[in-house]
Amino acid sequence: MKLDRKKLLAVNALGVGKKRILFNNASLGEIKEAITRQDIRDLLAAGAITIKQARGKAKEKGIKRKRGAGKVRKKVNKRKKNYIKLTRKLRKHLKEQKKQGGVDLKTYGSIRRRIRAKMFRDMRHLKDYIKQAL
Repeated sequence: MKLDRKKLLAVNALGVGKKRILFNNASLGEIKEAITRQDIRDLLAAGAITIKQARGKAKEKGIKRKRGAGKVRKKVNKRKKNYIKLTRKLRKHLKEQKKQGGVDLKTYGSIRRRIRAKMFRDMRHLKDYIKQAL
């Protein structure tokens, strides 16, 4: 007998994890007929459904851990993310230009160095620079 849906109903009704819910084998028929959250609560009161104790000593004892310097997670530097996004975009465009023959090898190298040095604000700035260079 598959009781997966009943177990999910019990999870939602009782507010515990899926692994903690146990069905009593003697009353599987009653569990199968349960269709509402209230039915599940009644079965819990009757003993057809039992809830295992939470695992782990921290929950068992109620240990609280302090948030020290090593626990604080800082967000990745926004400037770095923006730099990576822009650099990848510009390099991709420059590679396309080189492939199509719009930029020669010497100019390609110098522009790549300038991209790394954050000389270009955006794609339009790079395109204007390429036009002037040629």
